[in-house]
Amino acid sequence: MRQTRLVLATLVIGILAGASGSGTLAQTVSENAHDFVRRGNQEYAKANYKLAIEEYGRVPSSAGETYAQALYNIGVCHYELWKTEEAVVYYRRAVAASNGRYPVALHALGVALKDLERLPEAKKAFEQSVRASDGAYAPAHFMLGLLAMGQEEHEAAAASFTQAIFRIKDRFASAHNNLGVALARMGRLAEAKREFEIALVQADGELSEATNNLKLCSSLLSLPPKSIAALKLLESPGTSKK
Repeated sequence: MRQTRLVLATLVIGILAGASGSGTLAQTVSENAHDFVRRGNQEYAKANYKLAIEEYGRVPSSAGETYAQALYNIGVCHYELWKTEEAVVYYRRAVAASNGRYPVALHALGVALKDLERLPEAKKAFEQSVRASDGAYAPAHFMLGLLAMGQEEHEAAAASFTQAIFRIKDRFASAHNNLGVALARMGRLAEAKREFEIALVQADGELSEATNNLKLCSSLLSLPPKSIAALKLLESPGTSKK
């Protein structure tokens, strides 16, 4: 399932240490880059993705982190235009421009590669996102959990979903639901039931997959293990409402 509406980089942090040129020139470059990003964001908000790409494309490579953010934003625009291969190119460029220190871009790269069914590359991108964030980027843990579930590596999946929940330090109903599925497929039904219950509380009762999973899990406590395969995963970190 294709994920949409990736997070756009909207903050302009400025010039990286070591950028060449005088302080006045650097300030001018930063101000111009800020304007280009701002105008690009305005076009993006109106779904004018091609115009947004033009604005982001005006950010010079001398703008340091802002340049990396602009490249990432161009990738997001291509992704919204269903040009996934082009998105991959720009996400990679954004990562390179930040010397690999761009967890959000690495995660987006993984999502795009997963869409293209290039799963080994996707896994590598998610792992790099985790490392680049010192383990803090919850969405990358979530996606590693999904990939592990696809390989029926339920213990690894449970570990990744658990990390996603721990790292986000907020409501993460979809991760609780998926952790429940992983636990159930390992035969840990009582623990799974609890995760589905947490998912529903966090989603204010409006997560249909968790509702169905909870009902099924409750019945599975007295049914043959083969029925566990009917439990449903969520493909996106966001909650899914009826």
